[in-house]
Amino acid sequence: MSYFSDMKDPRIERTKRHLMNDILFISIAAVLSGVESWDEMELYGKNKQHWLSTILELPNGIPSHDTFNRFFAALDPDEFESRFLKWVASLVDITSGETIHIDGKTMRGSRKQGCKSATHIVSAWADQNELILGQIKVEDKSNEITAIPLLLDSLLIKGSTVTIDAMGCQKSIARQIVKKQADYVLSVKDNQPELLEEIVDSFRMLPINDYYEEVDYGHGRIENRKCSIITDLSLMFCSNKWAGLKSVVKIERERIFKATGKVEKDINYYISTLTKAPIIGKSARKHWGIENKVHWVLDVAFGEDLSRKRDRNAAQNFSSLNRIAINLLKKNNLKVGIKSRRKICGWDNEFLLKTLKN
Repeated sequence: MSYFSDMKDPRIERTKRHLMNDILFISIAAVLSGVESWDEMELYGKNKQHWLSTILELPNGIPSHDTFNRFFAALDPDEFESRFLKWVASLVDITSGETIHIDGKTMRGSRKQGCKSATHIVSAWADQNELILGQIKVEDKSNEITAIPLLLDSLLIKGSTVTIDAMGCQKSIARQIVKKQADYVLSVKDNQPELLEEIVDSFRMLPINDYYEEVDYGHGRIENRKCSIITDLSLMFCSNKWAGLKSVVKIERERIFKATGKVEKDINYYISTLTKAPIIGKSARKHWGIENKVHWVLDVAFGEDLSRKRDRNAAQNFSSLNRIAINLLKKNNLKVGIKSRRKICGWDNEFLLKTLKN
């Protein structure tokens, strides 16, 4: 709470019937316990009021759902996010070999009636620490190009490897990562046609410098992944435009589904500051961790896509509450899923306090 208690309270002084710290504590505890709406937040508070009163001041009891909504709709999301970043920095230790994956997610339920755009959040996920390092809101997916540099600027990434999908394969982003003394593995697709053509030509005409292969037998399928890299950049006529570029990468995937025998194949290309195929291959594969461990969890365990919070900053700030909860729940080593951990937080006050203290 010490990281959030000095935020500027957005409410008018005469309307402050409830302490900001009380609102914040109840909100985080409620989201940890499975709450997904302002109405549920009020119900949670009233059902836990006796216990909450042993921790909080609650001068006027439990805030109403309208109070929670108005507070988070008015709260400056950038200030809330800055406190989130400081808190995460106290938890995380970015060490050499950490992989940080950056990707965006659209909160589909936040789209207002008659409006085409919905709240789109770009997040950074630290794989080894299993923590969301930070997030930033953009108006739509196409603006990730402008959002990613702002997110990178707020993060400590020295010594790590940053992976980004094709949207973030931009010269300025590569330059920023190198300037912050980190490595990158950037996906290359049709949005960089000249770069993609030169990579394909390199693999057609030049010898491979390093190779890595692995086979995975899980999830009802056999998946074979081959990672080949070339460090000879003689056919990469634009290589000097990409800061720190040392290798081009081809990853081939073949998936055989055991039940049907169906075979799927795909090839993806990357550029990197790294030169070891095993490290690059594993980093590229781990990029899906942000999909499986963050985006999927937000949709399935937190119901974020179904959320209808549309009042001003409400959707973005509730997203920050969800990500605070994910970080706290991930630090708890209980051998059950995130959804079950949330239920236990709701049932067991001692377990909730232990999770809050992580």
